[in-house]
Amino acid sequence: MLSYSRGPEVALLDRTIGEQLEANANRCPDQLAVVSRHQSKRLTWSQLLDAADRIAHGLSKLGVEPADRVGCWAMNCWEWLAVHMACARAGAILVNVNPASRAHELAFILQKSRMKVLFLRECDSKANYAAILDEVLNEADWGSELGLRHAICFDTPAWDALLAEKGRPAPSDIQLDDVTNIQYTSGTTGSPKGVLLTHRNMLNNGFLSARVLGFSERDRICLAVPFAHCFGNVIGTMSALASGCALILPNDTFDPKAVLEAVEAERATAIYGVPTMFIAELRHPEFSRFDLTSLRTGVMAGAPCPIEVMKQVVADMHCSEMIIGYGLTETAPLITMSDVDDDFDCRVSTVGKALPCTELKVVDLETRETLERGRQGEICARGYMLMQGYDGEPEASARVVDAEGWFSTGDLGVMREDGYLNITGRAKDMIIRGGENIYPREVEEFLYTHPKIAEVQITGLPNERFGEIVLAWIRLKPGETSTAEEMRGFCAGEIAKFKIPESIRFVDSFPTTLSGKIQKFRMREIEIERQGIENIAHTKTA
Repeated sequence: MLSYSRGPEVALLDRTIGEQLEANANRCPDQLAVVSRHQSKRLTWSQLLDAADRIAHGLSKLGVEPADRVGCWAMNCWEWLAVHMACARAGAILVNVNPASRAHELAFILQKSRMKVLFLRECDSKANYAAILDEVLNEADWGSELGLRHAICFDTPAWDALLAEKGRPAPSDIQLDDVTNIQYTSGTTGSPKGVLLTHRNMLNNGFLSARVLGFSERDRICLAVPFAHCFGNVIGTMSALASGCALILPNDTFDPKAVLEAVEAERATAIYGVPTMFIAELRHPEFSRFDLTSLRTGVMAGAPCPIEVMKQVVADMHCSEMIIGYGLTETAPLITMSDVDDDFDCRVSTVGKALPCTELKVVDLETRETLERGRQGEICARGYMLMQGYDGEPEASARVVDAEGWFSTGDLGVMREDGYLNITGRAKDMIIRGGENIYPREVEEFLYTHPKIAEVQITGLPNERFGEIVLAWIRLKPGETSTAEEMRGFCAGEIAKFKIPESIRFVDSFPTTLSGKIQKFRMREIEIERQGIENIAHTKTA
């Protein structure tokens, strides 16, 4: 049998995100929509709709028209969700700006996205965002090329003014296949690319995941993953929107104790996280004192999921219906999920099977022919969830989506005889650190600006906590000396913290093929052996 499967056909939602929000407000106006515990803020669906329409009205007064881009740069907060809904109601395109972004990355996104308005928090425990923005706007090389008209900080008079005036009904001509969101990902090659996601992509991916998880208005999702990523604002926000359940935000950024406290206090029925988060929660010294018996389900995704961790979550966190999901930003994001009714072994040792209305195949890397089941190849997907393309980069889009609409994920996998999928590696050399995607070339290009560096190569190194960390091998220019601390200091404040190399080795040469091509897999193997982390490298995942 060939490595091809298709999920069952079901009726997808034919509403836009804004229409679904209004439907929830009409159907269950007083039902809780979001609890932001660190802000002591609770909103019902009718209150969330009101806030969204007020912001949407304010955006129109600022000159924002349908299809204009509006950015949000903050950690998790109720305002993020309100801005997201406001953009959907107004027909504007929300641009997710990772809160870890610093000057170099922010300038790139502002230039690339052409956003007119940027919402941000002035500062928090992680960064002074307003100061970073000022740095970008005042830099001669950047400022003149940006089309940003307004920067609005939360908890300021400008923000209060947006909420002060009653909103108007949403435009009626917003279409299901209109782009509603841009999320930046490293794609398969080069600099980060803006993934164009539509109302149909996002809302239905949330609808199908909520369907698998059995969500209703009675459920409450403890959401510790960031809104800036698909995990947070699709599997989180869109699942809640499609089902009417509530989102519980334990903190602005991940804190294991805050998550455990939120589950107990709000009686959460579902919990989301990347493996790193679940490990931190399970290992918290006060774990045993929290009452987690309200939990029944959840999603572990965003990075390879260690089987033993999954088993502990099911047993010790009372998540008898815990499942694993697999996908990419380009697929909005979920392609596969296990099912709550699957046997335990299947749920902990695979990433599930194709979701409804989704096609999946595993192909030979060279011939592109579909392989027999049980053979390793590249995973490809097709369906309603596929992005419109990369923003302004048709050639890059064409490289990953073929003429028949198949998207090449760059991930390696094996389809079992029963159609369930195992992830076995990556054809591309993307690093996934605790759920954050890092493209090595981006980090390499930044480090090449250091005056002492002659050559640098970046790859991923297995890590027990994060799955992978960034490994840098650096060859210095003749006569130069340096330290790992100096290199990390050079990166600090210029690129996101999660991209800064944690393992650095200074070398005189790199392992190469006979033709001179650098073998990053050999760098990884050598480092694993030198650091004695073979046990981590061989940890079994789904």
